[in-house]
Amino acid sequence: MSQHPKLKITPTEIHDLLIVEPKVFGDERGWFTESFNVKDFTNATGLDIEFVQDNHSYSRQWTLRGLHYQLEKAQGKLVRVVVGSVYDVTVDIRKDSPTYGKWVGIELSAENHKQMWIPAQLAHGFLVLSETAEFLYKTTDYYHPQSEACLAWNDPTVGIEWPLPAGAQPNMNAKDSAGLLWDMAPKF
Repeated sequence: MSQHPKLKITPTEIHDLLIVEPKVFGDERGWFTESFNVKDFTNATGLDIEFVQDNHSYSRQWTLRGLHYQLEKAQGKLVRVVVGSVYDVTVDIRKDSPTYGKWVGIELSAENHKQMWIPAQLAHGFLVLSETAEFLYKTTDYYHPQSEACLAWNDPTVGIEWPLPAGAQPNMNAKDSAGLLWDMAPKF
């Protein structure tokens, strides 16, 4: 864990995947946080990142988006939730990584202010836990639909433990429902 006056950085079980917690200042009026500062982020993580695109999604409960990645123009992402809560999942698909094939899932919420730094070349997705959720992410490269790929959310080899109610199926679009199984999904 990295100590920084404005950011708490916690490594995860996946190599280079980080939990980022900005300091939140609160009183009887409410709270304030600096959600991103390039100097603080660089000093706390040692990463020199340039973000080129911001995305914002709105989803209803039990919507599952992912597990997405781009084969060309792979995107590093800094993700957070500003309304509601999600179960955020990242899978290491880098063949030369010491954590290849592992997955990490954590709850991101408007209440806990946690963010995830997801390095390029990892598969990423999330399940909405609250009635609705708004999910924001900064990316290090532009969306490149021609090279987009999707790993199956329920692949038995990866074995993600999604917090769905017993017997429930997630709400998904056709593209995400057609995600590729681990053995068929292209890797880096």
